[in-house]
Amino acid sequence: MTRTEETGGHGRIIAGGEAAGEVLVCAEGLSFWGGVDPETGTIIDVHHPNHGASVSGRILLMPTSRGSCSGSGVLLELSLKGLAPAALVFREREEILTLGALVSDRIFGRPLPTISLPDQAYDQLARAERAVISGRRLTADDLAIALVETSAADLRLSETDQALLNGEAGPAARQAMEILCLMAAAEGTAELVDVTRGHIDGCILAHSANLIFAEKMADLGARVSVPTTINAISVDRENWRSQNIPADFGLRASRLADAYVRMGARPTFTCAPYLLDDAPRSGDVIGWSESNAVIFANTVLGARTPKHPDYLDLFIAMTGRAPASGVYTDDGRRPRTIIAVTPPPGPVDDLFWPLLGWLAGRASPDHVPLLTGLEALHPSRDDLKALCAAFGTTSGAPMLHIAGHTPEADLPPAPDARRRSIAAPDFVEAWQELNRGAERIDLVAIGSPHASLSEARRIAELLDGRRCAPSTHLIVTIGRDVLRQARDEGLVDRLNAAGVRLIPDLCWCSVIEPIFPPEAQGLMTNSGKYAHYAHGLSGRHARLGSLADCVEAAVGGRAPDGLPGWLRI
Repeated sequence: MTRTEETGGHGRIIAGGEAAGEVLVCAEGLSFWGGVDPETGTIIDVHHPNHGASVSGRILLMPTSRGSCSGSGVLLELSLKGLAPAALVFREREEILTLGALVSDRIFGRPLPTISLPDQAYDQLARAERAVISGRRLTADDLAIALVETSAADLRLSETDQALLNGEAGPAARQAMEILCLMAAAEGTAELVDVTRGHIDGCILAHSANLIFAEKMADLGARVSVPTTINAISVDRENWRSQNIPADFGLRASRLADAYVRMGARPTFTCAPYLLDDAPRSGDVIGWSESNAVIFANTVLGARTPKHPDYLDLFIAMTGRAPASGVYTDDGRRPRTIIAVTPPPGPVDDLFWPLLGWLAGRASPDHVPLLTGLEALHPSRDDLKALCAAFGTTSGAPMLHIAGHTPEADLPPAPDARRRSIAAPDFVEAWQELNRGAERIDLVAIGSPHASLSEARRIAELLDGRRCAPSTHLIVTIGRDVLRQARDEGLVDRLNAAGVRLIPDLCWCSVIEPIFPPEAQGLMTNSGKYAHYAHGLSGRHARLGSLADCVEAAVGGRAPDGLPGWLRI
């Protein structure tokens, strides 16, 4: 008998298929969006230990994924191009890449085996050089692991759910419900929950798969059944033709946005739907995608939504139903990591918050944390927005708690909650990691996530009649609703007069040349999220600073010299 058969261990098949290949082990989770090149399968996240390795054709092991909900789309793109991993193997619950594998198999007929293994079997497989998945068996060296198929047979469905499964609302709704049921089974729940609204993330033309998927679903007759907003897209929807965007790209990006509008979604085109006038309220059960939006909704607003992968967000909006697991449940919202934060002794600026979010994600990459020690500080909504966005780059968790500041921070931690700490040396390390860029600044990027009205006001105040340097661009990406309010206040005219460019509909996650000035090499941002992903998205390392630092860099053409004052210990 093999080692695993002797211990009685077995794994679960979540998405089936046959596979063989070399084993690639990622000791920490990887965000496929911003972390894997959809054109080559190469890991491009410079902060990841496996940077430079290729996932294509490999048996890819990682504890779970992390980062953006858009990873499912990157995986589908790789699958459609024949560049996907041979198989995915996880040891913890994982939704983003699992959903991408199910869509690849169920909608496009391209199997991508996805397996969940218990700890011992996972550790044994991680020491192997090659592995084979065939039928209900995974073999590697002298290791053989029995596999059982995940079944949705025990799921308790309503009459409406069953009617959708039976195809009574058409093929698109049937496929949506089938995949929802498989995801529920994979997540270990027998229930679906009603949601009151949705938010669609997969509308950025980062690759062809998003357009192929959206138009396929629209052509099949897909329609949302609950109020649904749309994330930022890849072009300024109304003005791209005058912005020297290549016609083919602009038309395809518009077709992608139009496909979701055809399916009944509201053309909000913002990655910060919590800034809209009808933002969710505490206790609302919603079905959102987009990592920063999900984390902010749970953490700051007290609404309830897991970090749904791209494409599952559409299925949830179509059916009004979602797997009743994770942070939909009280237990799923309990902190399982307690992070004691020691802030610097003196006053901090707004750079503190994205650095803290990035560090908190590293300290709790797969569990909801509780941050303590910050009770005497006074973060604004914009500070919390920046923290949540940065947290999502390094953690797969859909929320965090901050003692003294967030509505559910008094939830009792799990009895086995891990304890971690963050202190001044950690902030210095984070600053150094996210400030690899040049000191000369050609481009200042604000609006990842989309800028708020208060941020637009603050930029105008900081400029105080000054202009951006002739060689430095200051570009703010902003939701069209917030832009309308800024225009009504006269802020747009003031900012334009100072050389600031405000662009609606797209955000820095989707900005390409020539909106991203091709000649720009020195890049600065106030976004921990964009500083983390910038090199993978643009080929440029970034500098990260406060909003005041960014404005000074735009006026003077240079980043601040060295650490911020509050970190010079």
